[in-house]
Amino acid sequence: MEERLVSSDAHREDVSLEYSLRPKFLHEYIGQDGVKDNLKVFIEAAKMRGETLDHVLLYGPPGLGKTTLATIIANEMGGNIRTTAGPAIERPGDLAAILTSLEPGDVLFIDEIHRLQRSVEEVLYPAMEDYCLDIVIGKGQTARSVRIDLPPFTLVGATTRAGALSAPLRDRFGVLSRLEYYAPAQLAQIVKRTADILEVGIEEEAAFEIARRSRGTPRIANRLLRRVRDFAQVRGDGTITFALAQEALELLQVDRLGLDHIDHKLLKAIMEKFMGGPVGLDTIAATIGEEAQTIEDVYEPYLLQIGFLQRTSRGRIVTSLAYEHFGMEVPEK
Repeated sequence: MEERLVSSDAHREDVSLEYSLRPKFLHEYIGQDGVKDNLKVFIEAAKMRGETLDHVLLYGPPGLGKTTLATIIANEMGGNIRTTAGPAIERPGDLAAILTSLEPGDVLFIDEIHRLQRSVEEVLYPAMEDYCLDIVIGKGQTARSVRIDLPPFTLVGATTRAGALSAPLRDRFGVLSRLEYYAPAQLAQIVKRTADILEVGIEEEAAFEIARRSRGTPRIANRLLRRVRDFAQVRGDGTITFALAQEALELLQVDRLGLDHIDHKLLKAIMEKFMGGPVGLDTIAATIGEEAQTIEDVYEPYLLQIGFLQRTSRGRIVTSLAYEHFGMEVPEK
């Protein structure tokens, strides 16, 4: 799979920096105003009652701040956070070990919670509802069930595919919050905040130019800023000007809508090889050399959001907006 500069998946060398750029409390968090305002109320109410916050499910496209919000919830509630991911919990015993190590008021954050195995998921049900674990000891006729009490905790689950969660698991979350793509003005604020943390000078117009090309995603905005900073240090005086930002982003093959070379390859493959569609997801994946699930989870959401792509029962279709963007004529069918 080709590596993308605007991929929503964090690069390894960026992970520690990514964490250092994250806000720690709700008042520092930019954007997602509806989600943020509701969480303020729920957190304050839980603290007034002396209870833990109800379990929270955060869902939406990658890179919008789900992990950051989980950390903020732990900080606002005054607890510690334990972080894991659905694919990393292979057996019920793995989850039981994590749950029994929690302290009262802790937050357990499970990323990609939709990828939990069913046997593991079933261990979560009594843990979420009654703060207990039902463990079966022994086999056959000698088997017996032992109940282990757990301290009150808050489970924060994150997923890019809320529809892939089983109904029993989804129903056990008291707070369900969808994260939406950011507006350019909000992303510009994030870019300026990050530039300040990195001690990089940036013009207002340059911040908006980076924001416009960030696909509505803070993680991408921060990554583009770091790459543009490199150009500013090597080819300029260290300050990110509007002209330098434009030049750097063009060299990075990120166009004015934030589409990169893989987005171009995906759209042009459908337009040039399949007359704009409809074409099946597996066929697109084979044509451009990407995994079907990666296309569906990472590439398509933004293309659907800006109206360049449509999903139909017969397959994917490129819209007239995409043809206009590339200066191509819509084929007659």
